[in-house]
Amino acid sequence: MMPSVILSLMLLPGLCVTAFRADLRNLALRGTATQSSLHSLAQKAVDGNRNFNLKNGFCTYTALESAPWWRVDLHHTYTIHYVALTNQGDCCSYCLNGAEIRIGDSLQNDGKDNPLCATVSSIPPGQTEYFVCTKFLKGRYMTAVLPRVGILSLCEMEVFGQ
Repeated sequence: MMPSVILSLMLLPGLCVTAFRADLRNLALRGTATQSSLHSLAQKAVDGNRNFNLKNGFCTYTALESAPWWRVDLHHTYTIHYVALTNQGDCCSYCLNGAEIRIGDSLQNDGKDNPLCATVSSIPPGQTEYFVCTKFLKGRYMTAVLPRVGILSLCEMEVFGQ
């Protein structure tokens, strides 16, 4: 259940805003996930389970590659208010550092050219961070991309909108 208390949400390093909205739902739960390399099942990141144990199979990750990405198709265009991202807790939590969260309706360049919602500076191991777009973005696709050579790993991606 979504908390109704006012919480600081991470937008960019040093910049905090707004509160959770109880009327928004996690749109990713009904979405279809895919990723740049099928090293593990992309759908693990939208199963509603925030378990952060990579070694026990609760998270998804790509192969080591240039600009790895993970994407969820929400099947309809929505106005996205914020995104929650859960990092792995047992290994290699740096794999999300620098990841970009992009939202839009285009699949051109695997969705990596859609408008930028936020950039992940870092998320502590096993923690969930909330990212509010600087302006509400509309889109069918939410893409997380690591704009460098690396492994992209995430345990849960929640997309809240209407």
